[in-house]
Amino acid sequence: MTSTASIDLKAVVGQLEEIGCAVIPGVLSDEESDKLVQTLWESSAEAERRGLPSYVPGLDPNPSNVRVFNLVDLDPAFGELLAHPTADLVVSAYLGDDYIISNFSANIARPGSRSMAFHSDQSLVAPEPWSTPWSMNVIWCLSDLKLENGATLHVPGSHRFERQSEMPATIEEDLVPLTAPRGSIALMDGRMWHTSGANVTVDEDRPLLFAYYSKPFVRAQWNFTAALGGEVKKGMSPEMRYRLGLDVVLNRRGV
Repeated sequence: MTSTASIDLKAVVGQLEEIGCAVIPGVLSDEESDKLVQTLWESSAEAERRGLPSYVPGLDPNPSNVRVFNLVDLDPAFGELLAHPTADLVVSAYLGDDYIISNFSANIARPGSRSMAFHSDQSLVAPEPWSTPWSMNVIWCLSDLKLENGATLHVPGSHRFERQSEMPATIEEDLVPLTAPRGSIALMDGRMWHTSGANVTVDEDRPLLFAYYSKPFVRAQWNFTAALGGEVKKGMSPEMRYRLGLDVVLNRRGV
């Protein structure tokens, strides 16, 4: 599998800066991907048992887009992905090594799922102007990511728009699929304008894990302090406690 030593970090960061996205293949083996898919479905069932919604009207057009929230509390395997050295290497290079984890959830596009609203993730957490990257996504591809099964649709270069008023009215006509083989991580600047794709296959699920990272001064989307159970918190390293905002001090180099 891909090691951090084999990654051309300068090239990856360059793609993020120029295009707004990049793909690193081979981060997970087929066996690891298969096991995570099984764990994800088991976690989805547990999340529903706990009363967490798998379908959010207004976010997704229909229930064929299965959401799984609070992944870190559902299974230790997801917490391990957040600490994965490849993800940490890239996020540290792009956002700075004091980044925090804003959210971590899954989106399983089942056959018949349709696209959500066109948006950028940074526009949801920070006001204009969006002149610098304050956030980014690391997307764990647990299946091949392609147009037919609902690959994320994005507009390359749209991360350079600092204000929504700068975008042409026809921008959605420029959407293209972000494709990647199973076991990859797909990286996306938080300012990239995108939407989920429609799964038009008959029998292919498209399971993706979305790890959303941000600068430490941006309010996190998910309140890990409230959401994580006591035993889960106890098992966290000091580094992950900082990343998840579990302590009273945000600046880990401070007090």
